[in-house]
Amino acid sequence: MREDSVREQLKRLPTGPGVYLFRDERDEILYVGKAKSLRARVRSYWNRGGDTRAGIGQLVERIRRIEVIVTQSEAEALHLEQNLVKRHRPPFNVRLRDDKSFPYIAVTVSDAYPRVMFTRERHRRDTVYFGPYANAKKVRETLDVLNRVFQFRPCEGPKPGRHSGIPCLDFHIERCTAPCIGAISEEDYGAIIEGVIEFLSGETRPIRRALERRMRAAAAEERFEEAARYRNRLRAIESLAQRQAADKQAVGTIDVIGLAVDGDRAAVQLFPLRDGKLVDRFAFHLENVAGQDRATILESFCVEHYGSAPAVPPQVIVPPDVDDTDALAAFLGDLRGARVEVRAPQRGEKRRLAELAEENARLALEHDLSAREQRRQRRVEALEQLRESLNLESLPARIECFDVSNIQGREIVASMSVFVDAESKRAHYRTFAIRGLEGQDDFAAMGQVVARRFARLRDSASPDRYDESFASIPNLVVIDGGKGQLAAALEAIHATYDLPRVAVVALAKREEEVFVPGRSEPVRLDRHDPGLQLLQRARDEAHRFALGFHRRRRDTRAFESIFDDLEGIGPARRRAILRHFGSAESFLAASQEELEGVPGLPARTARAVYAQLHKAGRG
Repeated sequence: MREDSVREQLKRLPTGPGVYLFRDERDEILYVGKAKSLRARVRSYWNRGGDTRAGIGQLVERIRRIEVIVTQSEAEALHLEQNLVKRHRPPFNVRLRDDKSFPYIAVTVSDAYPRVMFTRERHRRDTVYFGPYANAKKVRETLDVLNRVFQFRPCEGPKPGRHSGIPCLDFHIERCTAPCIGAISEEDYGAIIEGVIEFLSGETRPIRRALERRMRAAAAEERFEEAARYRNRLRAIESLAQRQAADKQAVGTIDVIGLAVDGDRAAVQLFPLRDGKLVDRFAFHLENVAGQDRATILESFCVEHYGSAPAVPPQVIVPPDVDDTDALAAFLGDLRGARVEVRAPQRGEKRRLAELAEENARLALEHDLSAREQRRQRRVEALEQLRESLNLESLPARIECFDVSNIQGREIVASMSVFVDAESKRAHYRTFAIRGLEGQDDFAAMGQVVARRFARLRDSASPDRYDESFASIPNLVVIDGGKGQLAAALEAIHATYDLPRVAVVALAKREEEVFVPGRSEPVRLDRHDPGLQLLQRARDEAHRFALGFHRRRRDTRAFESIFDDLEGIGPARRRAILRHFGSAESFLAASQEELEGVPGLPARTARAVYAQLHKAGRG
């Protein structure tokens, strides 16, 4: 029936360019692709010998619905494909990892005393950004020079200073003007920040003239140490200005891309050249590329990389064997707002640079594959060691670890961490709120969470109750605790489900002893044993996940208890306050002005809330 349904959909496909989406039985997107001809491209997945990529057979088996979006050109389809892949992250699309975000200098002009800081973000409205820069080291060097010259505050947060009210060391070594103690007015500090913005914008003459004037005045009055400090600052700012000017002369800006492919993985090396000089190198790794030609892989990389990059160069050099780059050039040109040339050079210096980038990509891929193989061998060793040490019937390919968290029997929660082939599978982690227990009873709590976990196995056949994590049967269950927790877990498993092949052990924290059913004495493993280290990682992950869940519930409950006694605060305003302050502590410490600044909270209500909190002695 499914095959007939898909065949019917194939008959109705349009012939023009566009984007196609493959969806599974739960209507989740498996793959997004673009095509010059939707009908020909999509049908090729079902034609004998039409698409030989590894994993395509598995993809086709899961397709239940085909969705298409027609565009006017292939370049427009490329734009749409990029947006859909970013939004949905389909499991069968090429994935880019080890990407680097670009460094900027940010000036927080919305603050009363703005900061000048390093950042890799560029999304705040009331912040002025300068960059992107070639690498993080240059940004930090620039900030160091600017701080010596302009002496803006280096402390974090929207307000300057520390809780003690005492100026920090930066004030005493002339790295800060100490607005925290009122040593400089807001207006004078604003003038300093204007100087920083002016300099970073390219206007360097005003600060250079000011430093020269101060240096000469100090020398004329025989304040020679002060004159020497101004001289050093002037030299630093001149050196920095020369570097800024050199960066702005980058008329012949190009990016050189090298590509190496092996199986389902690929490596990309990107060499940015500025004014004819190689200023940096960026390394990337791609997954899910098996069976795709090099041009398609390169296109997928460029779409994802330049789609989030702050700037697109006027020319991109690609490997010599890559052709048919018209759609990619049009896509990059739209991003840049000007023409972009995508070239595969056949001779000369650019050909040499392309070959150099490709050689570096090949070496990076070999190193990555070698490192992955070493990690794989270590994982296999850990699993084999665990099976031998604990006398397990099968290799513990899937390990589930359970932990209970509470404070004096309140807000009892539990978590389940999952390791598959000795690697954490965070998408399968789960949390549980323990029900119906009064007081602290770790044994009952552990029994309840294990029973609920295995009871969910019955739901795997129901589409509306299906959960991929609960549908998988573990080879090994690890309980955080000792004999009591182990006994409670065993009783819950046997009472809930018949699982004769599931091994269950407990890992006690104090001595890191492993308790096994049927043995009175624990198994003591060497602390360097890879099997024990794997159990510890699973236990630590479960503990971390349970604590995070516990804190979230505790904060929510704290907010709820505070609001119980406050008049004029309904569910909508409660949510607005929670979104604005984030925690009960921040809400209680807020001033009246800060409360009045909560979006959706009327000023009169904010004043009433402030009065109620302080009348109750909570503020």
